[in-house]
Amino acid sequence: MAMSSASKADRKATLDAASWFFNVVTSVGIIMVNKALMASHGFSFATTLTGLHFATTTLLTSLLRWLGYIHDSHLPLSELLKFVLFANFSIVGMNVSLMWNSVGFYQIAKLSMIPVSCLLEVIFDKVRYSRDTKLSILVVLVGVAVCTVTDVSVNFKGFLAAVIAVWSTALQQYYVHFLQRKHSLGSFDLLGHTAPVQAASLLLCGPFVDFWLTNKGVYAYDYTIISVFFIVLSCTIAVGTNLSQFICIGRFTAVSFQVLGHMKTILVLILGFTFFGKEGLNLHVVLGMVIAIVGMIWYGNASSKPGGKERIIYSVPSNKAQKEDGFSEPTEADEKV
Repeated sequence: MAMSSASKADRKATLDAASWFFNVVTSVGIIMVNKALMASHGFSFATTLTGLHFATTTLLTSLLRWLGYIHDSHLPLSELLKFVLFANFSIVGMNVSLMWNSVGFYQIAKLSMIPVSCLLEVIFDKVRYSRDTKLSILVVLVGVAVCTVTDVSVNFKGFLAAVIAVWSTALQQYYVHFLQRKHSLGSFDLLGHTAPVQAASLLLCGPFVDFWLTNKGVYAYDYTIISVFFIVLSCTIAVGTNLSQFICIGRFTAVSFQVLGHMKTILVLILGFTFFGKEGLNLHVVLGMVIAIVGMIWYGNASSKPGGKERIIYSVPSNKAQKEDGFSEPTEADEKV
């Protein structure tokens, strides 16, 4: 029995690590590809590009359904539309926030997603965080702020866009975890429900949103073989990014996804300095990275200890247990994470 428990724990740890690695690699990869596409080839239609990402993801989910990896499941239309509303507002809100605010304020807005995600867990899941967990989150916020926040300027419409972006993103990520638990959906299953609707809505509205933001038409863009190659590459990597996000949030929580996800921010900074030839890594930036990494390690240890993070989760009937990756989610009504 002890051996069986140890084997399950080892298997879960391996799957958790693989999930994080998959998400980090795909997320950093797509950022670097999109930077090259937009900076070097002038393709500035971010909303339409995201619609193409979800269209490609929809093709994958159709294939997975045909192969039997996506099972017949039910997601109420009201829940689906609510999720897509949050997700699309997140995408557009982030693009608008970046355009209307300074880079420094945009980074501050992104950092504020962590406390907002914590607040959602406290309100809806009755989460209780230990002192060490709270302090570790604060250390991560300070570290990332030190290495990313520079000039900070904001106006009213930029502030409003940032508020919409932050809350819609936090709600979308919380909802991923919520829907998987409530409706016993695996990551493939949930993605199969949401990707087609997001693809249709973003491809329909994306060109108009992008024209409003850039005053350029996506259909008037001068497509070349190289730019089309980067668009296809971006869409291909995005499939992994979308899937890995659902897997990670489903296996952990939105807060853990946000906290440990800032490792991607650090990797993007390092790769940006390496490949795009901007100013080098100075002591200020390196110090921020070190602080952030220490905070992430501290958070991982603090939140995994008994009492580090307690939350009430939804009970899942045994005949509807999670099927994803062959790992059944715990069904206790009160779980310590």
